Amino acid sequence: MPERSAPLPVKAGRDLRIDLFRGLALIMIFIDHIPGNLYENFTSRNLGFSDAAEGFVFMSGLAAALAYGPALAKGLSWEGTSRLWGRAWLLYLVHIFTAVWAIAIVSAAVQFWGNEAMLAKNAFKTYGTDPFGFLIGIATLGHQLGYVNILPMYMALLLMAPALIRIGQRSKWALLATSVGLWALTGLFRLNLPNYPMQGGWFFNPLAWQLVFSLGILTGLAIREGKRLVPVKGWIVALAAGWLVLTFAWVHTEWMLETFGHGTWQLRQWGVPFFIAGFDKTFVSLPRLTHLLALAYILSLPGIVPRIAASQAVAPIRLLGRHSLPIFALGTILAIAAQAIKQIHPGGLGQDTLIIGTGLALQLGFAFARDRLGPKAIAKRKRHRETSGPQLAFGPPVVLAAGNSPVPAPPRPSRSAAR
Repeated sequence: MPERSAPLPVKAGRDLRIDLFRGLALIMIFIDHIPGNLYENFTSRNLGFSDAAEGFVFMSGLAAALAYGPALAKGLSWEGTSRLWGRAWLLYLVHIFTAVWAIAIVSAAVQFWGNEAMLAKNAFKTYGTDPFGFLIGIATLGHQLGYVNILPMYMALLLMAPALIRIGQRSKWALLATSVGLWALTGLFRLNLPNYPMQGGWFFNPLAWQLVFSLGILTGLAIREGKRLVPVKGWIVALAAGWLVLTFAWVHTEWMLETFGHGTWQLRQWGVPFFIAGFDKTFVSLPRLTHLLALAYILSLPGIVPRIAASQAVAPIRLLGRHSLPIFALGTILAIAAQAIKQIHPGGLGQDTLIIGTGLALQLGFAFARDRLGPKAIAKRKRHRETSGPQLAFGPPVVLAAGNSPVPAPPRPSRSAAR
């Protein structure tokens, strides 16, 4: 249960940690979406059981609570609901855009370079065997291509967000119980949204991933009240740090992989549900979830992390995080193109370095252009100066006081008053 503790170490204005972690997640997602490169050995998925996707969804829930919570504070108002659902519609459009480009890139690889092997990967097989069903599935989100399947889950979560935020505002325990209950029922009965025309369900199952999103919402609601969701206590720090060390050793030690892996298998043979004693990503298994929570807790502690986030050295990463949606879309398209290049010409470390370096440079340049150029960017900077607030998880500015309690932005004096 949230309790009041020392104010979080964030000064008035934008919480730079959110931009930093979101930017880092975007970089790691881009690298991980180009399988077979050396640099994927250094992304967060090598730290334990969870990866950048869990972190990004958690931060999205946190930011949604900060950005949209006030509009829902008195009930499920159309103002708050329509803004969240409008954002969900934008995510749908961006998803279709990235899916069309992924199809075009794979089609070009086959058409011009004879790279038919691409059709056997990432759910493209139906493209050749059932093109009409394939296109229907793309438009209706029933068929999601590999590495182009995250935004539909985000969209579903934003459709659920008004109800989740409102439940959390009335009772944080009620939201926790509701979310955990839905997650457990989803795992027990293997509930999922259907695929079409293929069998099965969504790879990122929103009925399970809502738990990660809801935990982010609970964190954001606590921040709005000037609290920490989980207080800073020595035994909690030790427990979280110990779990992170154990999971790191687990995934990097052959003996632990075999021994503990057999142990979890044995638990499943004794009837323990797979989402409790397993590592399934679709249903957000308990080991993945606890690893994420331990990592989020350690990174939220006061001290060095806020200073790193405010450092000029990580300004480019923060810039990527400030423009997360368009950068994610561009990174997805570039990753599919990189997959095609590696399929045609496997190359090696030098080629991987060039591909990844060029891709990150293009994303950074795109973020810089959006940040600095054009009338919309100018208007956005003007609004930012007036409010001194962050744009969080595809949402509007929020002003945070020194103790992380949101306060209204101070009014600017009129020109006549200034004179």
